[in-house]
Amino acid sequence: MDIISHGLWGSLVFGRQNRKNFWMAFFFGIAPDLFSFGVFAPLYWLGIVSGPDWSLGPPDPSAIPQYVHSLYHITHSLIVFGMAFGLVWLIRRRPFWEMFAWGLHILVDIPTHSNSFFPTPFLWPFSDFHISGIPWSHPVIFIPNVILLTGLYLWFFVIRKRIYRHDVSGERNL
Repeated sequence: MDIISHGLWGSLVFGRQNRKNFWMAFFFGIAPDLFSFGVFAPLYWLGIVSGPDWSLGPPDPSAIPQYVHSLYHITHSLIVFGMAFGLVWLIRRRPFWEMFAWGLHILVDIPTHSNSFFPTPFLWPFSDFHISGIPWSHPVIFIPNVILLTGLYLWFFVIRKRIYRHDVSGERNL
């Protein structure tokens, strides 16, 4: 899935309490891609490092630096996520619920990445097992994703608030 959708899904599921929770969940939703591809992308765009040609779609993964692959394995592992979540829980002495947006990111990536470009290593470092899914850029995934995000954001942040506001004010009782 694209990085912005990951952030939006994370915020929708784990960050609706207030603005701070929203942005924390958004951050954790994009974090796995931010800390893998996001390390490489600015250097590539600024011309500091060379890289693959993205103009025709996803390039050959071997053209992407090995450190991106290593970081991707770390950030897209449910094992690493679980250990990080547990460690933060121990330190804070309470769960940090917005971190679950990171776990959601991994779960969504498992069926939306194919063998041809960065399949999700969700059991790393214990196993290289992965599922070859339908790429998120395929219309069968991308279009419903955009429609669902748009509809749910409209419901939670526009329509529901209007209904609640009318109900509380007594102007209209639904």
